[in-house]
Amino acid sequence: MNDSLEKVPTLTLDLEPEAPAAPALTPEEPAKVLPAEPVLTPEEEKAVQEFLPKIELTNSNIIVQYGSGAQKKIADFSENVLNTVRTKDLGEVGEVLGQVVTELKSFEIEEEEKGFFGFFKRSANKMTAMKAKYEKAEANIDHICEVLEGHQVQLLKDVSLLDKMYEMNKAYFKELSLYIIAGKRKLEQVRSTELAALSARAAQTGLPEDAQAVSDLNALCDRFEKKIHDLELTRMISIQTAPQIRLIQNNDTLMSDKIQSTLVNTIPLWKSQMVLALGVEHSRQAAAAQRAVSDMTNELLRRNADTLKMATIDTARESERGIVDMETLRHTNESLISTLDEVIRIQEEGRQKRRDAEAELLRLEGDLKQKLLSIRA
Repeated sequence: MNDSLEKVPTLTLDLEPEAPAAPALTPEEPAKVLPAEPVLTPEEEKAVQEFLPKIELTNSNIIVQYGSGAQKKIADFSENVLNTVRTKDLGEVGEVLGQVVTELKSFEIEEEEKGFFGFFKRSANKMTAMKAKYEKAEANIDHICEVLEGHQVQLLKDVSLLDKMYEMNKAYFKELSLYIIAGKRKLEQVRSTELAALSARAAQTGLPEDAQAVSDLNALCDRFEKKIHDLELTRMISIQTAPQIRLIQNNDTLMSDKIQSTLVNTIPLWKSQMVLALGVEHSRQAAAAQRAVSDMTNELLRRNADTLKMATIDTARESERGIVDMETLRHTNESLISTLDEVIRIQEEGRQKRRDAEAELLRLEGDLKQKLLSIRA
């Protein structure tokens, strides 16, 4: 721990230019019951006791400026914490981690080639496309890893810075607490001594100036009490800042752990799976190619078997046929018989016609002789 943060805060009443005094409150209020003070170390108790005589409630500037330095430190510190939260763009880290997921999911290869020979071309194209996509994704992821490593370094620096801020907040809280303790003790002291004495004197004398003195001091006590209340509100801000710092640290640590897990687990696992995927794809393509070749071989064998069967049957059938089919001989025989019958019929008709012609010739010859004989006579 920083030694400067362990020191007892120095309480001062350094005054800034006088601010307008707040209106005096005339009604006198009974002193409130103050909560129990926190336990102080001997050094802190000594610092409070040494500071008490310096607090003069009759000085309006002291009331206005009391603890303002510590308040300003708390206010500036809270603003720094807020700026740290605003400037820390953890959403960008989430987007970068989301890019990792996007890259890991971007491996869908389209297949377009058809047919047996298209299968081998399609497989080669798919493997080439897969390798190209993996190489592109690997380059992108390597770049993403560099960005994540940068974020991780920044987050670890922020965690260390927030540790220092937490210690600073503790120191500011302690300083503010001492101002509040000293103020409450002074307020109780003034009300129990000076204000009580003035009240007794005013009651005894009945003089208006004595009554006014009581009213003025009572108003100053009220203003100082409100100032202490303001310091208590500021201290509450400091109290709330502590868990806020731890929450921011926790968020940074969780995000750093997430980045670390991505760098040492997710990315190497993806790269090993990438190698396995390529090997599996090689095996799948080899098996698919073998299956395609076997299917084509079986198809060719079936076709050859069918062709051989038809050729063998046709050959056997032709080998069992005679040179001339019986139907052909039967047709030829019938045609020959028909031809012979027709020839015989024609020959018969010819003989009959010749006989008729001979008879006619004889008749004609007789007629001619008869005619010639008739002319000589």
